[in-house]
Amino acid sequence: MRTELDDLLSRVVCRAEKKGATGADAVATEYTESSVRVRLGDVEEIQRSHQRHLGVRVLIGQRQAISSSSDLRPSALDRLVDETVEMARVIANDPAAGLPSPGLTGASFTNATTLYDPAIESIDIQDGVDWAKAAEDAAMGDARITNCEGATFGFTAAKRHYAASGGVEGSYRTSSFSGWVVPVASQAGLMERDYWYTTRRMLCDIDTPEAVGKKASELALRRLGAIQPKTAHVPVVFDSRTASALVGHIARALSGYAIYRGSSYLVDRIGQRIASDAITLVDDGTLPGLMGTKPYDGEGIPTRRTVVVDRGQLQGYLFDAYSARKCSLQSTGNAARSISDAPTVAPTNLHLQPGTASLDDMLEGIQSGLYVTELIGFGVNLTTGDYSQGASGLWIENGRLSHAVAEVSIAGNLLTMLQSVDCVGADLDRYRSVSSPSLRLTELMVAGA
Repeated sequence: MRTELDDLLSRVVCRAEKKGATGADAVATEYTESSVRVRLGDVEEIQRSHQRHLGVRVLIGQRQAISSSSDLRPSALDRLVDETVEMARVIANDPAAGLPSPGLTGASFTNATTLYDPAIESIDIQDGVDWAKAAEDAAMGDARITNCEGATFGFTAAKRHYAASGGVEGSYRTSSFSGWVVPVASQAGLMERDYWYTTRRMLCDIDTPEAVGKKASELALRRLGAIQPKTAHVPVVFDSRTASALVGHIARALSGYAIYRGSSYLVDRIGQRIASDAITLVDDGTLPGLMGTKPYDGEGIPTRRTVVVDRGQLQGYLFDAYSARKCSLQSTGNAARSISDAPTVAPTNLHLQPGTASLDDMLEGIQSGLYVTELIGFGVNLTTGDYSQGASGLWIENGRLSHAVAEVSIAGNLLTMLQSVDCVGADLDRYRSVSSPSLRLTELMVAGA
């Protein structure tokens, strides 16, 4: 069904062309966000907001200008378009600027029914309060959990609309529900905290507050009594959360912007082995109901499945239209577009494909090693792949988790690290847009005492 925002976008694009633009596109978002935060049984914060924004990109030849507004009155949008056209007339020429080729856009615009749950229309703040209180109660069930930094439940309904020169139009709506809790454990005067969460498109899929609270409590309790291990080269297992952070670093190195600027360690490595045979990495914006799924990207190009690493071999990069032109290639449907900025590159659902190993399988045979549950800092050089981060977790002894460890750093190079992965877990969280199962590396430097 056509809406007011669809009509406003068409008006904006048509006016830009009448004022002399050789091409234009526009994006509009409308969303309602609600959240509630509970701490120690009391409601500390309730937030609710409703916002509408519109952004327009105008091209005159290869000159490009972008503007945005939250004032969506037709007269205000007319002024916005006129000013943006004038900006485009005087801005510097950029040979790579331009809309995607018409043949790439709009082919599979659909009503993305798997991304929106009508249940969001009946949920209210009291439901959020009840969920958060139940999650906190479950987290506080052990006497060693002496405090809590809070439990939160939030839900968002959003609509996104797109229009471009040539009659390209599309819109879709999404819903999301999320909840998390952060308990604090105490022992011998020392305190440790951890968290757990759940995020889903459909309310019926969200984890129960009891399950989230219990998991958060278990994670906080296992951090108690941490000691600093001695420096050594040992096998290292990254849990799913920290392995997903590694995939996030790979995602940045795969961006077409990093590639054409020469600021990625993956430049000129297409067809080369960059990881072990256990590593296959897929970006797929078409998977039903996931957080990174959408029918089209920020430039109206339908999303697709892209295998970027196949059994250790680099197959390609991720592009929007601009970075693809800079590399003389085609967009992969990975344009991310905010209202007020030019498109850039972002993954959709970038998942390292799971293996079959359980945690016991991954620990088997390790006489002494590190199980990483938290990474600290940002010590990653994407140009060289050099990697160094603070970490904490659990020590592995004789194939079992032994005791908590803290105040360590791990160091290596992302290429070497990925090539040393010899076991992949089965615990992929598909609902994270950038996600990995647990990974076991044969050896890594662990610096401690």
